[in-house]
Amino acid sequence: MERAAAGWINGLVGVVIFSGSLPATRVAVMQFDPVFLTVARAAIAGVLALCLLLAFKEKRPARSNILSLVAVSLGVVVGFPLLTALALQHVTSAHSIVFIGLLPLATAIFGVIRGGERPKPAFWVFSIIGSALVAGFALSQNLTASLLGDGLMLAAIVVCGLGYAEGAKLSRTFGGWQVISWALVLSLPIMIVLVFLYMPLTFSGIEAPAWIGLGYVSLFSMLIGFVFWYRGLAYGGIAAVGQLQLLQPFFGLALAATLLREPVTSAMLGVTAAVILCVAGARKFAG
Repeated sequence: MERAAAGWINGLVGVVIFSGSLPATRVAVMQFDPVFLTVARAAIAGVLALCLLLAFKEKRPARSNILSLVAVSLGVVVGFPLLTALALQHVTSAHSIVFIGLLPLATAIFGVIRGGERPKPAFWVFSIIGSALVAGFALSQNLTASLLGDGLMLAAIVVCGLGYAEGAKLSRTFGGWQVISWALVLSLPIMIVLVFLYMPLTFSGIEAPAWIGLGYVSLFSMLIGFVFWYRGLAYGGIAAVGQLQLLQPFFGLALAATLLREPVTSAMLGVTAAVILCVAGARKFAG
């Protein structure tokens, strides 16, 4: 019971950290090329991860785990950041909420496929309702659509769901911070080469908000958030704790409201309350 509770607490901390990812990415891609942003954040986080692994003298993973680490790397180190950065050139961060609402469902599906979990039928009912509430709320905001942007976001959700489930599976053996660290280190040589290939000719015109956005996604979104998130998924269950992602859009909107002084509507509060009930229901029937 204590392990499950620790899973939910760690998962919630991870979700709060991830909530700032899309707004920070949106700010950063206004001045950074999306490909450079993707490889730079992975390279910065990879260097930090390598320092951590060396400092704690962690043993290298077995060959049997390499393919799973590659899946994590392709899903959350490269795939999701790159696809969302490209998508955010065509859609707003608010519009991306439609697709972030589908991420818990994708994570749960891959939790069944790759993690061997078997949630009860009622779990899927709560998960689908929660996803529909988030997507429906976003669509009700009269958001403009882009076919290319939507396609990129959908692809991002699929690869991210796989990366989450695969990483959580490995975390049961390695631990959360070790999994994301090895995944980052695995991609580090390629990321460093790509940083120099896509580096802008000059950084003189890059303003502070873009640098802050790069710093946030490199340190928090790419490394620290995953330490809590993978631990949460491993302790509390991939499908169950994954439902906490339903709250991520609303944390993100709250963050945007705080930074941009946008009003928090009664509809937002009402949908948030309904989503919390869905998360609670999904948790009850996850095992």
